[in-house]
Amino acid sequence: MKFVTFEINNEERFGVVDGNSNVLDLISISKGSSIPCPKSLLDGIVEGEQFIQSVEKLMEWGKSAGNESYSIPFSEITWLAPIPKPIKNIMCVGKNYREHAIEMGSEADIPEHVMVFTKAPTTVIGHNDFIDAHSEITDQLDYEGELAIIIGKKGKSISQENALDYVFGYTILNDVTARDIQQRHKQFFIGKSLDSSCPIGPWIVYKDEITNPNHLHITTKVNGEIRQDSNTEHFIFPVEDVISVLSQGMTLEPGDIIATGTPAGVGKGFRPPRFLKQGDEIEIEIESIGKLNNIVK
Repeated sequence: MKFVTFEINNEERFGVVDGNSNVLDLISISKGSSIPCPKSLLDGIVEGEQFIQSVEKLMEWGKSAGNESYSIPFSEITWLAPIPKPIKNIMCVGKNYREHAIEMGSEADIPEHVMVFTKAPTTVIGHNDFIDAHSEITDQLDYEGELAIIIGKKGKSISQENALDYVFGYTILNDVTARDIQQRHKQFFIGKSLDSSCPIGPWIVYKDEITNPNHLHITTKVNGEIRQDSNTEHFIFPVEDVISVLSQGMTLEPGDIIATGTPAGVGKGFRPPRFLKQGDEIEIEIESIGKLNNIVK
């Protein structure tokens, strides 16, 4: 299942992808069928396994004869981030690919331990939404294509062996960064927390559809040109390690978002650097998930 949050007729809804170009509106199906449904995808994630069982019933009813009206073409919706308003900062792993750590410094910058920073919840936008260039405060806006984990159940002191049991699903995230602001303040938070600097989507793929999150091809294109081309098999710290480390002494909760790091090929890594400018289109594609598209405005 691929879970989508969207807007139609000025109302926020959520549903599941139906075929290649439609979404089943689960909230509308619930109203028509009297099958219970949470108010949002985040509420559903919090419910846990009961939510998945409800979704299966809603999908069956929504696809039955005479119920075609619940299947809405992508062309009629406005995409929102799957979790439009996260309740916490987005947790991000830094320098989780060896070659990226080197392009940002040298081999001495390859971390020995998981490196973590966060982005404010107000950064989040959806697929096809616009990234603000913030040209009044930065001229070094950069892209970072990443696999993101959505936590599915509460956990603390999670072992590596059990870590994937705490995952709800996976999505795509663009960790847009103002490099000059990042450098000026000698830390990551401000330079990575500008409004619209965290596109997420287009959907969350339920964990059952991803056999191994540590073996997914990932590419980032800018205006059709491939800038990043790698595979999550090159993680320094695989998904299980990241979840386990973050949970040591800190409780992870349903709906928490964890970005797993970006491969080599960011704009700052080129000589000279190739930062984003107004009008640039960024397309991030991850195997078994899909494509996340955004334009700098």
